[in-house]
Amino acid sequence: MISFENDYSEGAHEKLLKALVETNMIQESGYGEDEFSKKAMDQIREVIQCPTATIRFLVGGTQTNQIVINTMLDNYQGVIAADSGHVSTHEAGAIEFSGHKVLTLEGKEGKLDGYQVSQYLNHFYQDVNHEHMVFPGMVYISYPTEYGTLYTREELELLSRVCRKHEIPLYIDGARLGYGLMSDSSDLTIADIAKLSDVFYIGGTKIGALCGEAVVFTKNNEPKHFVTRIKQQGALLAKGRLLGIQFLTLFSDNLYFELSAHAIKMANKLKQLFIDKGYQLYIDSPTNQQFFILSNKKVAELQRTVKFSIWESYDDAHQIVRFATSWATRETHIQELSKII
Repeated sequence: MISFENDYSEGAHEKLLKALVETNMIQESGYGEDEFSKKAMDQIREVIQCPTATIRFLVGGTQTNQIVINTMLDNYQGVIAADSGHVSTHEAGAIEFSGHKVLTLEGKEGKLDGYQVSQYLNHFYQDVNHEHMVFPGMVYISYPTEYGTLYTREELELLSRVCRKHEIPLYIDGARLGYGLMSDSSDLTIADIAKLSDVFYIGGTKIGALCGEAVVFTKNNEPKHFVTRIKQQGALLAKGRLLGIQFLTLFSDNLYFELSAHAIKMANKLKQLFIDKGYQLYIDSPTNQQFFILSNKKVAELQRTVKFSIWESYDDAHQIVRFATSWATRETHIQELSKII
């Protein structure tokens, strides 16, 4: 059985494993104070063209989202997100568990619109009862979105301006950041992401690492005692070198972007394969997540030989399914899928 179920089915790229083995017996300080982590931070600052950025390494996406949002918001604030946003759907209420409401707006193909956010913020403060309501304290978006779609430079610039006008941070969930940036449809660079956001994270878990996300505060705005608060919430890794070594390797010799580009190449082949065989796209995603409309009968048939995700119901007779490629997807996987579908 082959799997297109997600983009973290495999372990880690061999270069990261090799680096971990080669450095295994070197003694280093813990909690991210090791030399590998410091070098990785410097490497990332150079790549994002933001020499004053503060960078911290966390283990996974949900912990990252919860801690960043919780530490940047006051206790009476919530976070604006698309109704399909990861913090709104697939994080088990982690944000609400920390005491902050997710304020959902209807997304279009997974995206928030800057004018829509501006209107929401204006209406909030015009409401005479707003002191009795949850204050919007941050805007959260994903790049790429949960539907694999991308914000254009123009769209992101608008969101950034709206956030600056209302003096709230723009936070970009970059769990699949590389897959977005290396898409043929992207008109953004990682330096643009750093410039237009107040905080974002670079996903490693889905792009070649065993685990790990790099949180980047771009405006000298790291929350006070951030490391202490990471530990308070149970997410500070004692052997921080595990994350530092991986990100140092990913951001050496362009590896992060090469792995991301490979996944996009495989996704394009997979999409064309389905189109050539007469299947209908649910959404025309330009990234590594591809969505198709399949009959219930076809879904049951394919599930015997291939793993994929059931996204949502389309109608009584059809399902929306997701096939995801990754840094580890091989040409042989696509060839085998061609025989199955």
